[in-house]
Amino acid sequence: MSRPATKTIGTIPRHLLLLLLHLALAGCASFVERIASVADLDVSPVIDLFKTKEPEISAEQTARLKLVAAARPLWQSSVGENESNVAVLSPAFENGWVYAANPAGRIVRLDAATGKLAGSIDTQHQLSGGVGVGEGMTLVGTFKGEVLAFDDTGKFRWKAQVSSEVLGPPQVDSEVIVVRTGDGRIFGLDAANGKRKWVYQGATPALTVRNPSRVLIKHGTVFAGFAGGKLVALSLSGGNVKWEATVSRPRGATELERITDITSLPVADEWQICAVAYQGRIACFEISNGNQIWARDASSSAGLAMDDTYIYLSEDRGAVIAYTKTNGTTVWRQDILSGLRLTTPIVRGSRVVVADSQGYVNFFRHDDGAIVLRAATDESSILAHPEHLSNGIVVQTRKGGLYAFGIQ
Repeated sequence: MSRPATKTIGTIPRHLLLLLLHLALAGCASFVERIASVADLDVSPVIDLFKTKEPEISAEQTARLKLVAAARPLWQSSVGENESNVAVLSPAFENGWVYAANPAGRIVRLDAATGKLAGSIDTQHQLSGGVGVGEGMTLVGTFKGEVLAFDDTGKFRWKAQVSSEVLGPPQVDSEVIVVRTGDGRIFGLDAANGKRKWVYQGATPALTVRNPSRVLIKHGTVFAGFAGGKLVALSLSGGNVKWEATVSRPRGATELERITDITSLPVADEWQICAVAYQGRIACFEISNGNQIWARDASSSAGLAMDDTYIYLSEDRGAVIAYTKTNGTTVWRQDILSGLRLTTPIVRGSRVVVADSQGYVNFFRHDDGAIVLRAATDESSILAHPEHLSNGIVVQTRKGGLYAFGIQ
């Protein structure tokens, strides 16, 4: 029997590249601990930034954090523990309800004011992406590339097949469901029956970062960041490209150094849109045509938040940074969480909220970055995107805990 051919990346056999990456990462102080197995690398090798080392912070930081006033949740609940080392599922809020899921296939609906369970669904599928809600639908995705749709009573509506695992929550707008897959594609599906309307293929470099982010839909346009630092605007109705912009360009001598993927959700107002790349830059563009307004060197896999004045960044080394929207001037930088892995920031009133890999929810003043409150959850890491509530925010922990907090 002949031996199977060795898959190569450029001129380097894939198994040698994997070995080199393991050796490089073994001595690296970053959060990258290991990469996916060869069996998972059908398209290209993938670094999973969510497989992190235990947080390491200094004794001085620990002492400072103990002095921060403690916050208590409005309510807490659970959707069941995340037994997957890969899936990162985020809660969603819609019409007074909180929706959450776990990788084992359970979806729950909770009263957003009290946390009381109002209903649940056993999908009987292993879930990799979700939850998406809107237009009377609840949407999740699976490791097998299935998109599952349920109505607002929990009744199954349809199942659609896409090209690979669904990494982020499916989004619905104007009767089109937008789904992002692990092989760099974005699908537009008919909300009525799940049939494919269009598909867009993004760039797939030799080495990429696993990307569980969703897409942003605004004014009939789908905005998405891709591996290699590209930000793309697509027509929601037909999937055609309206414009493409470069957030960051690959730099460095090795494939590892050249990774500069956009792994988080872009943020936008009525006239500008901003995105950030891992090992790259933060950049803002005119939302109508993609012309660059400003850019600054930065690295983030977690992402950004925006209010009327500032743009807030959760930096990869644990800093929270605020920039002016107009020209990118740094307003403040808060390093008290340095060494921890942070979630996407979320802005509620005068507070910027960031959860971390120790399972705490941290509240900062938006104008100067001072930390004012810190709340414990269940001692497991918080990796998922925090979600807005009408009176605060909700987070989901690695153990499946759901914690809602008001904003003071």
